[in-house]
Amino acid sequence: MRRVILITGISSGFGKQTSLLLAEKGHCVYGTVRKPSGVDGAVKVLIMDLTDADSIRRAVSAVVEKEGRIDVLINNAGMHTGGPVETSPAENIRLQMETSFMGMVSLTREVLPVMRAGGGGTIINISSIGGLMGLPFQGFYSAAKYAVEGFSEALRMETARFNIRVIVINPGDFHTSNSANRRGYLAPSGTEDPYHVQFERALSVIEHDEANGGDPAVLARKLARIVECKNPRQRYIIATADQKLAVLLKRILPGKVFSAILASHYGISRKR
Repeated sequence: MRRVILITGISSGFGKQTSLLLAEKGHCVYGTVRKPSGVDGAVKVLIMDLTDADSIRRAVSAVVEKEGRIDVLINNAGMHTGGPVETSPAENIRLQMETSFMGMVSLTREVLPVMRAGGGGTIINISSIGGLMGLPFQGFYSAAKYAVEGFSEALRMETARFNIRVIVINPGDFHTSNSANRRGYLAPSGTEDPYHVQFERALSVIEHDEANGGDPAVLARKLARIVECKNPRQRYIIATADQKLAVLLKRILPGKVFSAILASHYGISRKR
């Protein structure tokens, strides 16, 4: 069945791979970017900024005017900040939440009346493993993804009677442009910063894990199957065996024990 799909953040990485694959499968795909970029002609590109309510309304209206409906919304776009909670610039914190959470909320609210009028639809929210556990020196990224989790749970119950399904995707580390993009939104980390040593050590682990992460095409293929699935699950954790184990351990271990394991992975010492 051919579906009308709106997916955000297709300029690179996972969003680009997913939009192209869905278009290849015969779906009508609209993808959003903040500025013009080279994306295959099979994907209909819309200029949209998640921090700009007017651009969100224009993008949704453009799809509805052309297609009359939106069957699937994939909330993929987001951003990554990095740094200590105490010393991260306030503007980075606001941008993280406004893009990765409030922007997603605004777009979803714009699409919901369209889906209700069309008799239903599917909303796929891209969260993260970092939405299931707080990641050190990525506290505001985790906070935004935790917000996606709670929002999705509530939305799922509220929209069930309208035949609207809400699915959450929790990717682990994938080899995308995350590391490079985060470099533009790092907290200053001079030697006078009390978190300097641990932040730099943790950042090297974060970037190593991402550089050695999975191929975004794997995630794209999985998402394409979810879009076409008649009875999808509410959540999909798409990650390595180690990362899936970490999610399980977070659920079953005492908090202090799990925190110590996670801190050890990032090279964080409790001693000064």
